[in-house]
Amino acid sequence: MQAKEIHLASRPHGEPAPENFRTVTTDLPALEDGQILVRNLFMSVDPYMRGRMNDVKSYVPPFQIDAPLDGGAVGEVVESKNDNIAVGDAVSHGKGWRDLAVLDGDSARVVDLTRANASAYLGALGMTGLTAYSGLTAVAQFKPGDTVFVSGAAGAVGSLVGQIAKALGAARVIGSAGSPAKVKRLLELGFDAAFDYHDGPVKKQLAEAAPDGIDVYFDNVGGDHLEAALASANKYGRFALCGAISQYNATEPTPAPRNLALAIGKELTLKGFIVGSYSHLAGEFSEKMAGWLADGVVEWDETVVDGLENAPRAFIGLLRGENTGKMVVSI
Repeated sequence: MQAKEIHLASRPHGEPAPENFRTVTTDLPALEDGQILVRNLFMSVDPYMRGRMNDVKSYVPPFQIDAPLDGGAVGEVVESKNDNIAVGDAVSHGKGWRDLAVLDGDSARVVDLTRANASAYLGALGMTGLTAYSGLTAVAQFKPGDTVFVSGAAGAVGSLVGQIAKALGAARVIGSAGSPAKVKRLLELGFDAAFDYHDGPVKKQLAEAAPDGIDVYFDNVGGDHLEAALASANKYGRFALCGAISQYNATEPTPAPRNLALAIGKELTLKGFIVGSYSHLAGEFSEKMAGWLADGVVEWDETVVDGLENAPRAFIGLLRGENTGKMVVSI
């Protein structure tokens, strides 16, 4: 049996381009005991993947040239030599960017498609949702009554952060986004205020949206958004540093926030985090999120691109902000 895979053809310099990727057909090995063969239904593209395209040491190994990329995926088991996973089961796993994947059974998690659509396990019920929940509650130490600012708020993680904050009793939730349509969507999702960062300095717009300051900042963007959050932060504010998408394609060093010294007098806490360090919260998160989704307290958006061959285009579009909610590829 043969599979189609997306390989990294070359390392991007700046913004990734289609020529950095290649579609390859490869022969699959026969299954060994304990393994399963999965036909992928959906795969995820995520901002962190841009960093893995650089040949630098990080918290996760870089992608290799002329080798398949990987990432979150959900699929159906079509062959099994694992006693705990049956043909027909749906599983989530880490071998995306291909249509068929051979997996060790212990690297796949059976998911219930009667509970939610397959793609939800890449979004609200998957790593994306856990990132939002753990970043807000464990990293930023959210408390009821907090005023919360979320950058990149119309994205997969940001849109969930704002809704979770409201569900947990935030006094006010503010989001930034990159278009009038996205701002409108944030207000529909229950954000108390939202602004388009193209409309003027982020520092000024945030100060107007949060005249009494902010207690929590969930950072997906970095740069001028981080500067603005430092300026608006109340004393003892807590920042969860999840991403810095504004600089992922930078070819030169980007300037640090020019007002970082404000963190001293305000006694702020700025903490970066990786969702893998909070896997112990997965059960708690899954139970709460399932209830919020069932009750309509939380909605989740997704942008779907059809066809494995279009996965590079989806990824490039993600970095350009072309998605609302979670960007996934239907395979």
